This record gives sequence, C-alpha cells and structure tokens, in this order.
Amino acid sequence: MNTFDQASFASAGAKPSAFYFRAWRWHFYSGLFVVPFLLTLALTGLVMVYFTGFQSRLGDLVYVQPQSTAQAVTAQAKAVYAQFPEAKLKEYIAPKSQDLAAWFIVARGDATDAVAVDPYTATVIKSVDVNGTGFAWARKIHASLLLGDTGKRIMEVAAGLGIVMIMTGLYLFWPRDGKTWAQALVPEWQATGRRWWKSLHSSLGMWISLVLFSFLLTGMSWTEVWGGKFVQPWGTFPAAKWDAVPTSDLTHASLNTTEIRDVPWGLEQTPLPQSGSDAGVAGVAPGEPVNLDGVAALGQRLGFTGQFHINVPQDEKGVYTLSADSMSGDLTNPFKDRTVHVDRYTGRVLAEAAFADYSVVAKGMAIGIALHQGDMGLWSAWANVLFCLTIVLLCASGIVMWWKRRPAGAGRLGAPMMPAEAKLWKGGVLVMVLTGMVFPLAGIAMVFALVLDTITSAALPALRGKFN
Repeated sequence: MNTFDQASFASAGAKPSAFYFRAWRWHFYSGLFVVPFLLTLALTGLVMVYFTGFQSRLGDLVYVQPQSTAQAVTAQAKAVYAQFPEAKLKEYIAPKSQDLAAWFIVARGDATDAVAVDPYTATVIKSVDVNGTGFAWARKIHASLLLGDTGKRIMEVAAGLGIVMIMTGLYLFWPRDGKTWAQALVPEWQATGRRWWKSLHSSLGMWISLVLFSFLLTGMSWTEVWGGKFVQPWGTFPAAKWDAVPTSDLTHASLNTTEIRDVPWGLEQTPLPQSGSDAGVAGVAPGEPVNLDGVAALGQRLGFTGQFHINVPQDEKGVYTLSADSMSGDLTNPFKDRTVHVDRYTGRVLAEAAFADYSVVAKGMAIGIALHQGDMGLWSAWANVLFCLTIVLLCASGIVMWWKRRPAGAGRLGAPMMPAEAKLWKGGVLVMVLTGMVFPLAGIAMVFALVLDTITSAALPALRGKFN
C-alpha cells in the first residue's frame, strides 16, 4: 500500500493541510525512535508493577506465623549479625502486616543484601542480593537499558521525543471536519485492513495520551539533565526550614538502597541533618536506649504503623531516619508521607518533613510517582497493568500501520512526504523550539533529526515516501 490513503480524506470531504503533513512527519520520525524504548518501558513496567503492586521490591512476600509477642528489633538484628558477622547494618524495614517478615538491609563488601527475619523468633529466613532481584533488574533496564549514564541519557531523549509524539498524535487525530468525539474515541470495528488498525491506534492514543504524558513526565523527573539539573532542585524541600539544625554534606539520596530509589523525590537533594548538637525537640523517651529499639518505639508513638523504615547512622555524624512513604511501598496514600530524623546521641528529633511541607512540584511528583509505580493500592497496580498492555498494543498497531503502507523497494522508510508549501511552518517550529527548551536533550535530538532529514531528503530521494 502507499504511504498515504487519500481516499480517507476524500470521503470526509476534507483535504489535509501542509501543517498536517508536517505534524505527521514529526509523528512518524519521533515514533520511529521512541517505539522500541516505549515497548521496553512498558514490558519492564509490567515486571516492576508485579513487585510493587502484588509482592515487594525485595521479591516475593515472605510470610511468617504470627505470635502474641515480637522480639526486640535489636534481637532481630543480632540474628542477622550471627549469620553475617562481617555485615554492616544500613536499614531496618518493619513488617507491613503481622504475618510478614521484617527486613534488614546490610552491606557486605561490595554487595548489598536484604535479610528476611521472623520478628517473633528472631531467626533468619532468607537473604537476597538487593541488586539481583527481579524488580532491581527491571528497574535498571527501565531507567538506563543497563548502559549506565549513557543509557539514562538515551532514555531521557526517548521520553522527550515521546512527548513530541503525543503532541503531534493529538493534533493528527483531534476531531475535525465533521468527525465526532465518538468517532475519535471508539475504533471502527467494521473497518478492515489498515483503516481498522489506524482507528484502533488513534482511539487508543486519544484515551491514554494524558496518562502517557504524566508517566513520561514523572519518569523524566529522575533523569540526569531535565530532572536532576532543572526540575528537582527547584522542587526540593529546603533544609533551611529546619531552624538551628546542623546539616551534613550528604543528601537524602544517600539513604536510597543502591539502585532502588525509595527516598521521596522532593527530599533526595535535601541535605541530611547531623548528630552531635543540642538541637531538636524531645524524641526517644528518657530511660530508653538510643538504638533501634528506642527509635522504633519513638516511631510507634509518632504514629508509624505497619511498614516503615529506620535508616541507621553510617558514621559519627549520622542520624537515625524514620520514614514511611508511598515511594518505598510503605503507604498507599502519598498524603501521609513522613520523614523524621533523630540524633544518634541524644535521641532528640532534629528535623521532620511531611507531605504538607513539600513544595507544589514535590507534592505533584509524590502523587504522580505513586500512580506511576502502582503504589496506591491494588486498583492502581491493576490500572498500571492495563496501561502497560495498552502501550504494547499502541506500539504494535503503529508498526502494523507502517508495514501495511510501506513503499516497495529496499532502503525506503515510507516517511510522510515533506510538504512543498507549509504556510504554518512557523507554528510547527515554535512548538518544537519550546519543547526543545523544556527538554534539552530531546531538543538536541530534534535538531539532529531535522538536519539529517534535510540532508537525506535532498541527497537520497529514494528514502522519501511517495503519495499517489
């Protein structure tokens, strides 16, 4: 089949504008780059949501037999040390329910292990390599394609061009020239061939465009350039709000468990408080030890129930950090996010940050990331499964559409024709310039694509699609 079916426009009594062809051309090229990565994100997203929504980030849930009394947290930690005497404790994760094991995150040389402990008998059940779990591998592919910083930049470009693909797709399939919203949102079930695939592709795209945009945006919030250099610093909680509290050179990001980012987005770049001063307010009760037992008891008095984390000090200036948030899978309600820092010597509460303290951007990201990861309960996990499967179908339908209209002959992409006269070209350039300014790496990629397209269009006309 040919690249463009003029009959579909003739039947509608409309002739596509030059700007339409230009938008289609950008949609084609952005999709050509994005589809492989979008499929990767969808498939790894399915793996990740299996763990975040139905199991745990550390693997399958580990069940225990509930008893009337749990052992002290320090007794549970001693069981870990007895089996792994060379380990250095980094974090304690309280059980989410009474029939689940507690977890201790320990560093052993270059490895970081998670050790499951029966809280009632203080016996070690199993240990797993934190970086070797199914969730960890899926997340590393999801974030960087296992290519390190280079992969992260590639994924940032793909996400930026994905937004271009959404914008141009909405323009292409927005109801116009007598077409109703019902026709835009519902596939033509009676159609056949490429027309059916096109109606399926367009209706799926219209339905999920806003969700896909929000997922790409929240994903980009963690990218190295757009997220790390621009958006996150702007939305980060300012440590200056903690009056007269000495701060460390380390940030909250140092509390992340290796590749598993479980610190709230709005706190990652916020400096940690330091122990060893007279700052703070009453915390650990008088007579209680300032250790895991005392801090856990403080957490219960402060309202930490079910699953919560205690990060232990890693040096003489370090602090105990109590936290429960949706990022870690502790909560299904991001509005209840809470982080509390405790002086390791005095047991005083040095600083606290909750959802209400976040900036507007950080609040939006807390909600958006919880939805992105399927952390807001079973309904959001199943919604993520449906979304990922829809993305796979959207990509597949785009590939089938191209296959059915690809031009004959080797080495021809079948790209939509560059219009000879595009009176609205300035509008298209403005959209791309603004997109490039907001997402710098995607902007560089668009400039490169534009130059390459201009060169190949002039020097290799065989690569251009033909229209009948």
